[in-house]
Amino acid sequence: MPVDSFSERVIRVIGKIPKGKAATYGQIAAMVYSPRAARMVGQVLRHLPRRMTAPWHRVINSKGMISIENLNVPKPEQARRLQEEGIAVSFRDGNYWVDLKKYLWNPK
Repeated sequence: MPVDSFSERVIRVIGKIPKGKAATYGQIAAMVYSPRAARMVGQVLRHLPRRMTAPWHRVINSKGMISIENLNVPKPEQARRLQEEGIAVSFRDGNYWVDLKKYLWNPK
């Protein structure tokens, strides 16, 4: 049985995040058994091809901020996608924010 690559594991996990919920890079890293690899999760998502259907836009940083742009999609587009799914996104201090107390995904 072949071992999945880190990127494949990340994509599989983010595919499980339900609409209306968000997850953090660190949360995804922990779920793929690499708890110290939050930045690597960000790099995987940042370099996804445009045709990728995985809901990468549901992943934000641990402060609740949209922090990394996908190479093909800017932050305002990520905010729009989250809002379309019922997640309130505010814009302040030049950044887009999500209330993690309200929208954080709890896969348990």
